Amino acid sequence: MAKKTVATLQTGSGKNHTKVIKMVKSPKTGAYSFKTEIVTNDKVTDFFKEGK
Repeated sequence: MAKKTVATLQTGSGKNHTKVIKMVKSPKTGAYSFKTEIVTNDKVTDFFKEGK
């Protein structure tokens, strides 16, 4: 069953999305947290540029 799920994600619009993870530093405590999103491939660079 898992093979069928993976096969359906690889066809169609599933290839147009990427999971991106960025480390973000808290201004109050200085601790790092992770921001995770699923974005389209053409918006990946915009995701990493925001917040600088």
